[in-house]
Amino acid sequence: MTEQLLIKTSRTIPAATATMVLFAAEGKAPRGVAKDLLESTGRKWKKLAQAADFSGTLGQSFSLLAPTGVRADRLVVFGLGDPDAVTDMPATRTLCQDMGGKLMGVLGRLPGDSATLVLSDTGMPPEAVAHMMAGMHLRHYRFDKYKTGQDEDDGNGADRDRLTLNLVVDDKAATDRLLASAMASVQGTLLARDLVHEPPNVLGPQEFAEKARALEKLGVKVEILDAARLEKLGMGALLAVARGAARPARVAVMQWQGGRRGDDPVAFVGKGVVFDTGGISIKPAGSMQNMKADMAGAAAVTGLMKALALRKARCNAVGVIGLVENMPDGNAYRPGDIIPAMSGTTIEVVNTDCEGRMVLADLLWYTQERFAPRFMVNLATLTGAIMVALGQDYAGLFANDDELARDLVAAGSISGEKLWRMPLGDAYDKLIKSRFADIKNAGGRYGGAITAAQFLQKFVNDTPWAHLDIAGVGFATPSCDTNQSWASGFGVAVLDQLVRDHCENKD
Repeated sequence: MTEQLLIKTSRTIPAATATMVLFAAEGKAPRGVAKDLLESTGRKWKKLAQAADFSGTLGQSFSLLAPTGVRADRLVVFGLGDPDAVTDMPATRTLCQDMGGKLMGVLGRLPGDSATLVLSDTGMPPEAVAHMMAGMHLRHYRFDKYKTGQDEDDGNGADRDRLTLNLVVDDKAATDRLLASAMASVQGTLLARDLVHEPPNVLGPQEFAEKARALEKLGVKVEILDAARLEKLGMGALLAVARGAARPARVAVMQWQGGRRGDDPVAFVGKGVVFDTGGISIKPAGSMQNMKADMAGAAAVTGLMKALALRKARCNAVGVIGLVENMPDGNAYRPGDIIPAMSGTTIEVVNTDCEGRMVLADLLWYTQERFAPRFMVNLATLTGAIMVALGQDYAGLFANDDELARDLVAAGSISGEKLWRMPLGDAYDKLIKSRFADIKNAGGRYGGAITAAQFLQKFVNDTPWAHLDIAGVGFATPSCDTNQSWASGFGVAVLDQLVRDHCENKD
């Protein structure tokens, strides 16, 4: 699924290819090698552009079949748009990724298993080329492992199962280096998408934990905590959520040690509810099948750890994911129960469908107590309320530290995974005040995303911390140039960018 696109670079044009792609900026004719190739067909640029109504705007394209003088079955001319736009990196990283997605949408519907992209003499710097290829790889992804005997076009522009891209570039060494770095983040995102797409009967807590353990081959240290260990640690809140399920809870602790020995790590914590029925407070039947994606936060953390390992990030990082299933049966936790969390805080359960914050409460406490991180960021498909507030374009950002919040917003702007900061404050505490315990796990209808974050803040002490509510952006999002699948893999790119910009050793 995620390894079917092969990208090669060269300074010269290969002997033969199914499709050859030439590039033209808006209002400009192809330059350099592309100009020579076009002229070898015997066709005149001005006449071709006029006949195809082609002006070079971003994503515009036209094709020539069986062109003479070119060793390709077809020649595609693709519009780059503003010729100066792709030189302002990293501000235009998302533009380059979208460009790649648009191009893959064109190539994905063409026959043949190879394409040559003549990128030399286009003026695109190697970094722009790398991000364009990242966009192509993201668009090429699809999840079809459970489809049998169905190889027809699925209509999403990614119907070519296997495709080799031969890139003709000016600076091969720089392009190769930047491609490897960009593709690390892509591979992490695609892992997250794979995990979210897996059906809940296949990916339970134990199976998810084994997916995390597979990162050991990349140099990640992985520790799996079983239910008995979690009981000994006192993770009462997390274990309460798992009580009604036949499949016991797991916590996976992943450590990437690429920084200096003794440096405090940065920590990422993910909600991994592999299926959420709502428990005793059961959800309506409509769309409940989507609740296999209630582990998208844990998927993003796992994908991030893969990305950091692949590019050998020069930092120490910890990923902690809590893997549970929220099911109703005679052992399930109930509304009215009072549950002691690992911190000692008592929680009155008023809604068993507010389970994610129960899981995160123990994970956040455990992570800060064990690792004393520089900061913690947790990701969770936590509330429908954040979708009411922000729709499906931004994730909600809550933080107890202004600098961390600013860094995250900036990383989101660069990566294209956008964040919008939401408020926290003492005034919201009264909404989660319990008559019978220290706090309750739901604050009522108003400000639901905020009271959920206010609840989590009780378990981080003074550690700089941010909570990303990704309920609106983690799955079932509108299709875009770089994602035509159901799961987005949201979180990997923005957190990888945060690490790149603020967490790695520079010496």
